[in-house]
Amino acid sequence: MTDVSPTALRGAVDLSALRNRPAAPAPGTAPTSTPSPSLIMDVTDDTFPQILELSRSVPVVIDLWAEWCGPCKQLSPILEAVVTELSGRLVLAKVDVDANPQLAQAFRAQSIPMVVALVGGQPVPLFTGAVPEQQVREVFAQLLQLAAQNGVTGSVDVSGDGNAADGEPVEAPLPPLHAEAYEAIEAGDYARAVVAYEKALAENPRDEDARAGLGQVRLLDRVQHLDLQAARAAAAAGPLDIEAQFAVADLDIAGGHVDDAFGRLLDLFGALPADDRSAVRERLLELFGLIGDADPRVLRARGRLASLLF
Repeated sequence: MTDVSPTALRGAVDLSALRNRPAAPAPGTAPTSTPSPSLIMDVTDDTFPQILELSRSVPVVIDLWAEWCGPCKQLSPILEAVVTELSGRLVLAKVDVDANPQLAQAFRAQSIPMVVALVGGQPVPLFTGAVPEQQVREVFAQLLQLAAQNGVTGSVDVSGDGNAADGEPVEAPLPPLHAEAYEAIEAGDYARAVVAYEKALAENPRDEDARAGLGQVRLLDRVQHLDLQAARAAAAAGPLDIEAQFAVADLDIAGGHVDDAFGRLLDLFGALPADDRSAVRERLLELFGLIGDADPRVLRARGRLASLLF
């Protein structure tokens, strides 16, 4: 997933100009009324502040598109289908960039389709271009894990029983092992969260939420007691010390310095004897999965790894 840090949201775009814009009321509606959130909605420059506020409770996926864009027409039905399957755990907000130039500028939409997310009012870049449905599912699974780690775990009630009319998100029930993992994460007990996710994967190897969560909490568990200055000093003193290089790479990933982490491990992989490389390759593959297979940084790193292998 592009630019999604496993431990923090990254404000890659500036939404401040739109954050406090008063929303335009719908025709015939009192200015103080707030429309009920629905699962899929069209968003404008004027109504965007409502989406920002909703994202504090429910992760919001932003689909930036245009009528003339062929790939947009391929991607949008996939986004709608996957969001619908998630039954309110994500909301899809569709932005016509031609009709809403301020939003297009705020999200730096240089090419479309472009898909970003809002979690707790903060932007999270996801991907650009039409991508396969499976990749969308994987990206959304990682987004839900990131949202949970930042306390955004609500959902929109789409049951039709009237609860959604008040605009209040409701908690989606979690599988027991996922609930145990979230509880452990909130308590800072990452080792217990690892065990819970491992059990979930043992029960269902195709549980992508558990797989994404496992990678993230393993990283959190590894870095929680590391000191950055000491780790960098140890890595500088031992350029072929695998554990020392792993520590700095983990800290770089946690801090959003993905290219630095990959470069460090690939340099290490290339410098080690063939018999000592397996652990480095395994760590690289783990981190590739954490960032997302479609991320350009992962694709570049995979290419370099392949060149070192053959």
